[in-house]
Amino acid sequence: MTARRLLRPGPALVLVLIVAVGTVVALGLRSPLTPLDAGAANGVTPAPAPALTGATLDGGRFDLTEARGHVLLVNVFASWCGPCRDELPLLVETERQWSPRGLRLVGLNVRDGAEAVRALLDETGARELTVLPDPEGTRAVDWGVRAVPETFVVDRDGRIVDRQPGVVTRQWLEQRVAPLLAR
Repeated sequence: MTARRLLRPGPALVLVLIVAVGTVVALGLRSPLTPLDAGAANGVTPAPAPALTGATLDGGRFDLTEARGHVLLVNVFASWCGPCRDELPLLVETERQWSPRGLRLVGLNVRDGAEAVRALLDETGARELTVLPDPEGTRAVDWGVRAVPETFVVDRDGRIVDRQPGVVTRQWLEQRVAPLLAR
């Protein structure tokens, strides 16, 4: 067999390549070089946020509908989650800095006990954080949470416009949230 014969793709290889490219196009996958709309990087098409209402950890009440007009970060976390513990100080600091521009932060605490959450908030300097307990994880499921931490960005009209699975960074907040506050 000649070297030339070995380098020629056979019909089966060509068919596999055509199917693979067709699948990528059909699924709407983008190249990393394709410009992205807000939220598109994480597969978010702006949609109304699911209901989020109820008693807070400190005995108050929270209702997402009353947050209209604000940009809201909904951070899903747990006290037993190391990365959650790491990102809480950044989220609380960001809310303090950007609240005059219309940012609010609410925590959705999943599968946890009240005392463990209070200890985490004390430890991370997040005592003022509005926390909605979700001991069974059902609210998190309604929001489409895949793992903790996960953070959702809800715009001033009550629509989820972005999400960050995993830990948020200052860069992500500046790129994804700050532009919404300027509007």
